[in-house]
Amino acid sequence: MPAPQVRLADLTNHADAQATVELLDMYSRDAFGDGAPLSAEARANLVPGLIQHGGARVFLARLGEADVGLAICLLGFSSFRGKPLLNIHDLAVAPGHRGAGIGAALLRAVSAQARAEGCCRVTLEVRSDNVGAMALYRREGFAPSEPETETFFWMQKLE
Repeated sequence: MPAPQVRLADLTNHADAQATVELLDMYSRDAFGDGAPLSAEARANLVPGLIQHGGARVFLARLGEADVGLAICLLGFSSFRGKPLLNIHDLAVAPGHRGAGIGAALLRAVSAQARAEGCCRVTLEVRSDNVGAMALYRREGFAPSEPETETFFWMQKLE
């Protein structure tokens, strides 16, 4: 199988914008997503919101003529390190292409971009039952935050 081509998406390009929405919708429908399609509002607001954010970095993985993977990342800042960081907010690979190195290629592209931008780290969240993703992340050099047993991802829903 040929290696995927990973690139930074140009969200002002219709094809890249459409691929971003469609791949995120595919991920949203997945058991490790929301288990449901994106709402019409989310579909309409996704690309304009990422552009408005200003710190979004979207990576698309392509095999042949098909976009088969996506990483949506948001630039943040480590106050303790005094440097930017890049958070992988969503990482998705089309079901028929999982296990073929697409996720690894996306992670490597994200890390290369983070290094190029002077980031001190790349962060991500992963569900405790997503053992496949955790295995991939470990293979690519990611590790649980320390102390792992005392770090939790919390949220306050505002809508």
